[in-house]
Amino acid sequence: MDDETVGNVRTYSVPTAPDTGEPEIVIQQDAESVSREAAERIAEALRSSVETRGRVDWATTGGSTPLAIYQNLAGPLRTDVPWTSVHLWWGDDRYVPRDNPLSNVLIADEGLLAVSARGGLSGWGESGIDVDVGHDPGVDIPPENVHPFPCTIAIGESRGPEWCAATYVAELGQLPTADGWPVFDLVLLGVGPEGHVLSVFPDSEALTSEKWAMAIPAPTHVEPHVSRVTVNPALLGVARSIIVVVTGSAKAGIVARIFSEEPDPRRLPAQLARRTGATWLFDEEAASQLPLGVVGMQAKS
Repeated sequence: MDDETVGNVRTYSVPTAPDTGEPEIVIQQDAESVSREAAERIAEALRSSVETRGRVDWATTGGSTPLAIYQNLAGPLRTDVPWTSVHLWWGDDRYVPRDNPLSNVLIADEGLLAVSARGGLSGWGESGIDVDVGHDPGVDIPPENVHPFPCTIAIGESRGPEWCAATYVAELGQLPTADGWPVFDLVLLGVGPEGHVLSVFPDSEALTSEKWAMAIPAPTHVEPHVSRVTVNPALLGVARSIIVVVTGSAKAGIVARIFSEEPDPRRLPAQLARRTGATWLFDEEAASQLPLGVVGMQAKS
């Protein structure tokens, strides 16, 4: 983003192009293979960041994208990552309690962190296999390293999503910054049916906001129709690495638009992740309508 400082006020404009380069494209046979590839790449990125600076800040996503990825990380790759040095964040969330089925945090609690097992609510807890569900008890990320949007607190105290987002801004202050924006080592993303990313929808006010995080009104055009909180999409421009996962034939049309149309993040916010330093992982169904030139860019997989 182009920054301009006048007095003590910093302003910026949304770029006409997300970046001067293109992402790495990887096409796998099916969704299972995509999830496995994503987990392996996430594990590698987490290890690398810990080796470089002693900790890693990973912003994850919600919806249907991460569950199988989490299961690979908490299963076959469980011992491949120094989890105690991982800080887990969220790029966005629905404004619901943490244990609500719509929560982006709940899926991580169940698939990656296995909070119930660690709390001794089932199986062996932290010391072994969860005998009730047959799963490992979750990766060993310390509770103080898990940074969800404080939706549960905000709802319980009737403070509202704006307070929730502002509180998250304060917590993001522990991250390093670049160009005035917090820097994540890794961001995991999915893509919405109309090209939204995070909780940033086409023509969203978030695209021109200077806030690090903000409340988003409940969308009427996509489900679920609940209020959201999201980090600023400008954070995608300074993230050290981005992994975008898209699977299924239902996403083929929007994927084709993202990679064939002129960059315009106001219409297609997901184009902000179409940049150098990003990797887009598709299954064959999601990639079926990609322009030939884009398919030709794909890495060997």
